[in-house]
Amino acid sequence: MSALGELGSLRGKKPPGQKKDNLAGYLFLAPWLLGLFLITIGPMLASLYLSFTDYNLIQAPKWIGLDNFTRMLSDERLHNSLRVTFTYVFVSVPLQLAIALLLAVVLDRGVRGMAFYRSVFYLPSLLGSSVAIAILWRQVFGTTGLLNQVLDLVGIEGKGWISDPSTALGTLVVLNVWTFGSPMVIFLAGLRQIPSMYYEAASVDGAGVLRRFFSITLPLLTPIIFFNLVLQIIHAFQSFTQAFVVSGGSGGPSDSTMFFTLYLYDRGFGNFDMGYASAMAWFLLVIIGVFTAANFFASKYWVFYDD
Repeated sequence: MSALGELGSLRGKKPPGQKKDNLAGYLFLAPWLLGLFLITIGPMLASLYLSFTDYNLIQAPKWIGLDNFTRMLSDERLHNSLRVTFTYVFVSVPLQLAIALLLAVVLDRGVRGMAFYRSVFYLPSLLGSSVAIAILWRQVFGTTGLLNQVLDLVGIEGKGWISDPSTALGTLVVLNVWTFGSPMVIFLAGLRQIPSMYYEAASVDGAGVLRRFFSITLPLLTPIIFFNLVLQIIHAFQSFTQAFVVSGGSGGPSDSTMFFTLYLYDRGFGNFDMGYASAMAWFLLVIIGVFTAANFFASKYWVFYDD
């Protein structure tokens, strides 16, 4: 056999231990693969099927085609939940990112005990979506809550911030803004990657603090801003626990805190209209996908990659 023939035969054979290595790799991946197909992909496909059916959790699903999706066009409560959710996303996310960036810039200047402050500021991100914090928030903004007690000390008469439709959603916006720790840490990591020579050159040219921020820091930080923006928008659209606990699951007062996810839960598990709830879930997926795609499309006009 020629040398070329032997080389070809060797290429077709696997090393003796490669099959065992592959088997070991698949065994380690098995729990993740089972979770992916049984807990994620399986239920997703099931909900896609149920979105085209009339299903009440008791009787067998009945195929109704696109009726659940056309029904959304005349569902006023769903339209209100979309208005509430969009308001929550468009107000809370920019405020959260602005505060996170401001604190990251402050901490990046070399504050003594920065590790401690970074941990303290990050803590709300770990607790903000918990039931305990939502209960605490309800107590703080209640009629006899901490906020009104503080206002009473300075002679200002408070009110039931959560029980008033004009301010109830605002309390949830404040709660989401309060969980600025996660994007703040990401901003801080991005600030550490900006070369100091840019600031030194700008200082030599006489640039002030604001000019250096808007001409150097902000442009070089746009990829991090874009990353945080996409993540926080997706997270805000999926918010549920805060509104459920603060409103007692009703979305009140007067549906002022009725998030889309809360209304979805109400239709599926409160009214046992699981087919309609499944259609709403897929509609929410489309909304998040559209916003994500729009952000990626718009990023080429404002995100600067230093390459």
